[in-house]
Amino acid sequence: MKLKPGINDLLWMAAGAVALAIGILVVFHFRNAATPAAQLAFKARRTDLVGRMQLDLASASEAEKSAVLATTDQDSQTCADQARAAAAKVVLAQQKMGELLAIGGTQDEQELLTQFATAFTEFQRLDKELLALAVKNTNLKASSLTFGPATTALKEMDAVLARLATDDGCEGVGYADSTRIAAWRLLTLLPPHIAEEDEKKEDAMEAVMAVEDSQVRKGLEALAALPNFTNNPALATATAHYAEFSQLRTQILALSRENTNVRSLSISLNQKRKIMLVCQDTLSALQQAIAAEPIAGLTGGTPALPR
Repeated sequence: MKLKPGINDLLWMAAGAVALAIGILVVFHFRNAATPAAQLAFKARRTDLVGRMQLDLASASEAEKSAVLATTDQDSQTCADQARAAAAKVVLAQQKMGELLAIGGTQDEQELLTQFATAFTEFQRLDKELLALAVKNTNLKASSLTFGPATTALKEMDAVLARLATDDGCEGVGYADSTRIAAWRLLTLLPPHIAEEDEKKEDAMEAVMAVEDSQVRKGLEALAALPNFTNNPALATATAHYAEFSQLRTQILALSRENTNVRSLSISLNQKRKIMLVCQDTLSALQQAIAAEPIAGLTGGTPALPR
């Protein structure tokens, strides 16, 4: 007498068949994944990704330095955009590397990637600060005003005062010469102020400038008080040239105080350079760790030679 299988028996048989099929697929998958060729391909994929991260990191750093050293706002902005774009590529590669290491990376490799992520976050923070400064170019603009229109205004004043002193004979020579000397001394203080990073030293320079400015104004007033120079149009022209210089000096000092070029260069040469080295060293260590992964049947990434 034959017994017919019940519903429960059929269900158990079906479940067993499914489990067996899944088990076969899992074994087949891991057997293939564990082959030396598959492991080599996985290692090569991660090594290549680290290499691209290193290249993009170098590109971001190079573009940042170009932004700092560029002499125009447009060039600085172009280089700053390039630096940000290269850094964005590093971020994407870093995320992809995290996914790959989660699948088949070692604990050391995951820790190295975490170390890189921490350092690269600081890299990006410094980039954000210095690139925002670099594109303003306030020190370059201050220098351009100093050696351009400000110097021209003083030259015009100096030429007028030189002619007035000659025309007047001896009476106004002393006032004219002292005024001219004080004005040129004032001009020579602007370039070091533009290059200075320390605010206290800038304060000291501006205090000296105030003294020289007072000497110039007193000299012009003394000349105007002389009978031969009363209502003199040439002296009025010289005074107007100095007023123009004074307005430009105010602009120059304001730009110099922002110190965007000086500050961005300082960040680039100090904090940024140090964190860049940390990022590079960490990526190199990660690349070496991946390369050192053992693969059965292979030695140093190449097939083992038979004995």
